[in-house]
Amino acid sequence: MVFFAYFGYPLTLIAVSAFVKYNPRRSPIFPEITFIITAYNEEKLIRQKLENTLQLDYPKDKLQIIVASDGSTDTTNEIVRDYSSKGIELLDVKDRKGKENAQNEAIKIARGEIIVFSDAATVLDATGVREIVANFADPSIGCVSSEDRMLEQGAQGGEGLYVKYEMWLRSLESKINSVVGLSGSFFAARKEVCRDFSPRMQSDFRTLLNSMRMGMRGISDTRAVGYYHDIKDTSREFNRKVRTVIRGLTVFFNNLEFTNVFEFGIFSYQYLCHKLLRWLVPFFLSIALISNGILAVRNTVLLYCLIIQLLFYAAALVGILGGKKASTTIVVKIPHFFVVVNASILVAWIKYARGDRLTMWAPSVR
Repeated sequence: MVFFAYFGYPLTLIAVSAFVKYNPRRSPIFPEITFIITAYNEEKLIRQKLENTLQLDYPKDKLQIIVASDGSTDTTNEIVRDYSSKGIELLDVKDRKGKENAQNEAIKIARGEIIVFSDAATVLDATGVREIVANFADPSIGCVSSEDRMLEQGAQGGEGLYVKYEMWLRSLESKINSVVGLSGSFFAARKEVCRDFSPRMQSDFRTLLNSMRMGMRGISDTRAVGYYHDIKDTSREFNRKVRTVIRGLTVFFNNLEFTNVFEFGIFSYQYLCHKLLRWLVPFFLSIALISNGILAVRNTVLLYCLIIQLLFYAAALVGILGGKKASTTIVVKIPHFFVVVNASILVAWIKYARGDRLTMWAPSVR
């Protein structure tokens, strides 16, 4: 099941793509759009983000830029106000209620028929918005995800490899039907699908499900790229992963109708495999290790399997205890990242079972 979650599922998508291909219509269009930047205490990055946004190659008379400041207490708001003469609007959400709440407030004053979401840490190509909007020439498209790219090569803890894997998986999903998730740092959607945002639920995941519910789909576009830096504080990143999974579980279990294959077809299979099956991996790993330990005394082959598992976890432990330097080699980097990710998922399950439903957010320090 561990193997299927990460490799079997994409292999089935490759097999299906031999018989089913989805080719969305794509052409240059320039509808009125609203570009929403959500920020919380981003004084170190917001000026760079605004300068990057002003360089976007899109008709200025059709581009509304809103910075939704989620109760920022530093100089973020003052910096944004300095750009008011350049057409950038500040939405100062006084009471901090979470990213999705700030986005929802911004949507209320959005004039665009297409809403583009981004965050302060993500850098876009000048053509990024034009490329992502071109996909909405196809009426069956409800939302579009960007492709994530890290600015550092050989990112710490194997994150760079995981990002490449996730982008590859999304490209497979896009070719046959729909992606199951969007990049929260840069995605676009029709205004009508940007509804029912809840502080407890991820807006990117929720937007995709809204699109499917309305008979549309979501795709990933390799031409629209969001660049970001590696995480500097791995302990904060672990907590961010825990929060992300808790919110993902909240969305999943509040939208179980998507498991109905008779209504949603292949998307139900994708929904279960890409989301639930991936989140069950920590339990599969635990069962494999415990059962292997019990059975190893009876079978030489299973003894070797146990040794391989223990070596894998030992390599992960070296990465955890050894810091950045220890995590630069591939034999440590992959086990380290894999174990940390699945440990965060396990912690998220425990917190979710206890009733934790998170609404607050804090941008990762990059």
